[in-house]
Amino acid sequence: MEATEQLMCQPSDSFNPLITTSFQAGVVLGPSLLSRIQRVKDFFIQASAAKYYQFFSFVCRMLFMFSIGLETDVPYLRRNIRVVSIVAGGGSILACLFGGPFFWLLIKVFNVTKERFAFYLLTLTVLANSASPIVIRMIAETKFDTADLGRMAIYSSLVNEMSCVTIVSTLKAFSSSGRFGGAILITLVTVAVIFVNKYLSYFFNKRNQNNRFVSNKEIFVIMFLLTCLALYAEWVGYTAIFCCFLVGLMFPREGKTARTLLHKLTYSVNTFILPVYFGYTGFQLDISNIFNKLTLALTVLMILVSVGTRIVGTLAACHYLMIPWNESVILSLLLCLKGNYDLILINTNPNPNMVWAADLHDFLLTVVVLNTLIIGPVAAILLNREESSAQYPTILEILNPESELRILACVYVPRHVSGHVSLISALGGCPTAPIKPYMVHLVELPKKRKSKLMYHQLEDGDQYSDEEEYGGNDVLEINDALDAFISETKILVHQSKIVASFLTINEDVCNGAEDLRVCIIFLPFHKHQRIDGKMENSMEEIRAINQKVLRHAPCSVGIFVDRGQTGFQQPHGSQCVQNIAILFFGGPDDREALACSKRILMHSKVNLTVIRFLHKTTASRSSNSWINDASQKDEEVIMAISNIGTENEIDNAFVETFYNRYVAQGRAGFVEKYVSSGQETVAVLREIADSYSLFIVGKGGRGTCPLTSGMSDWEECPELGLVGDLLASSELDISGSILVIQRHRHSEAEGGFLDD
Repeated sequence: MEATEQLMCQPSDSFNPLITTSFQAGVVLGPSLLSRIQRVKDFFIQASAAKYYQFFSFVCRMLFMFSIGLETDVPYLRRNIRVVSIVAGGGSILACLFGGPFFWLLIKVFNVTKERFAFYLLTLTVLANSASPIVIRMIAETKFDTADLGRMAIYSSLVNEMSCVTIVSTLKAFSSSGRFGGAILITLVTVAVIFVNKYLSYFFNKRNQNNRFVSNKEIFVIMFLLTCLALYAEWVGYTAIFCCFLVGLMFPREGKTARTLLHKLTYSVNTFILPVYFGYTGFQLDISNIFNKLTLALTVLMILVSVGTRIVGTLAACHYLMIPWNESVILSLLLCLKGNYDLILINTNPNPNMVWAADLHDFLLTVVVLNTLIIGPVAAILLNREESSAQYPTILEILNPESELRILACVYVPRHVSGHVSLISALGGCPTAPIKPYMVHLVELPKKRKSKLMYHQLEDGDQYSDEEEYGGNDVLEINDALDAFISETKILVHQSKIVASFLTINEDVCNGAEDLRVCIIFLPFHKHQRIDGKMENSMEEIRAINQKVLRHAPCSVGIFVDRGQTGFQQPHGSQCVQNIAILFFGGPDDREALACSKRILMHSKVNLTVIRFLHKTTASRSSNSWINDASQKDEEVIMAISNIGTENEIDNAFVETFYNRYVAQGRAGFVEKYVSSGQETVAVLREIADSYSLFIVGKGGRGTCPLTSGMSDWEECPELGLVGDLLASSELDISGSILVIQRHRHSEAEGGFLDD
């Protein structure tokens, strides 16, 4: 999902159990049920069917593991590698401890006399492994892939499975000198493919500067290299899933090559490859050989050992990490899911001259399939319950400045991109304060499709879905601008598109923001700056959409008035420092604007100043009287005051917290301006009009404020609030850009879209 382009859809309200449905469909069609009928058996189980199914399974594994690597959130994994490793290892270590005694029980029952070491590795893998593709798919279906719980489950399963692959492959390599040489060659070939892909990606991006995507021939070259690597790994005697995952993980995320690969792979993998692969897993199940009492008892016992050790070990790890109990239970159940690497080992011969006994093979296969069929629905039910009650930060005021900030920036035309990436650059200037930005291209739905050509009549590179025609050449310009920004700043922007009627597109924006769990939405202003510096109305529809989003957004909203020619510029790569002013009058929106500035001031190319406007009657009180009484528990003070105090006391506590954390440390400036009316406020704004490249101010929420009295007489754009509208008007004629922020309105957001 790094710099991807896809069509954003509304989140589904009901869970579609694709995984369990695919498993069940495979079981129904397989030897356990319908394939007992001779005509069905003759159709599905033919003489050459086994080789065909194995090759198709290999292709599926190769593609979805490469796709998983390509979509891996590397910054998140790097920040949380310790946590996910502890969660992944907790259950696996306990499973391995119980696997020793269970291994001796199985070799006695099934009379395993040869290749005991390979069988020991197989037993431990069945007990300790987690199937990452199944976990990823289940998390995606329940819309949890953007939540911390979902991402922790995804990367814990990935770390678990890749660790199992690495350990088993390493032990096999050292157990045989021939295999050790093969492992070294696979490693060298994988590294070579990774470097070749980096060069090819750069070459293809440069070669297709005027195209939205790279051509099918160029994608074929990359897929050919991946297939050759995977086939060689399988031929030497190792599984190719780790190689394919590693190639995808190290593939360059910038540019048209990665965008095209994700565009072609995401839909096919999620809607075709994974369901068929899961179905084939269930199809292999044959329960006819486990109906004797001993085998049935061993099956139940092994499932209990596998599930029990995983749950207990994961719960212990989560308790050590102080993860909430409800999330710990869901994590432990998700990591119990099996059906990928363990199946590969079950279906792989221990050596070329030996195969596992049929009863042993069927027993282990039954354990894996039944384990997933039992645990899968339970985990899905718990995920749905957790999703309905899950809470995530929808305002910046309560967000820890060093936790991940999720942003959704909306653009209509290419000129909106420069302003929004400048904001993203400013907010993402500190490595200790991670940012996860999304940019969505809003496109009006045309009445009919322009092209009526059939698929085979389209030219090379045009065989894409109908949605790709929407947006015209704007799509290419937006892609190029984002690619240049990502290449320069190394901030990965997740790109998407909404195609809908402008009458209802605000619903898609709000639903997308809720699905992505963003904390703030950035919207463009409906006016743009002309070459002479004046503001001109370009798209009146944007104004109506902004007003609807402000009323119903599930999080805070910022409207950005971009004066890119004379105002705010991208801090990354800039030679000069950007001067930014926070105008603080009081109220929840101004506190949200001040909270936003906590992220911006961390950038080395930003000089931020907070300008607090106070009534002249408070001038007798020393402006520094509260500074020396700072509480060490700032958040607790603010929460306590918010429950029992007045709005003014909340403002004072919030400003006090900001002053002691940032101003006293020399990281931001602080100025107090004493005024008694709106006219004096306007005079102060005129004085500072040319001193800053960006003004950040809250939309409103101040109630009856004497500091802004009379300013509504020339109000033109109420969606900007009184101060924001004045700054954006021609009255002041300022040269700086403006960011107007509205704090999340809970009651309005929950009111629905019926009144629009």
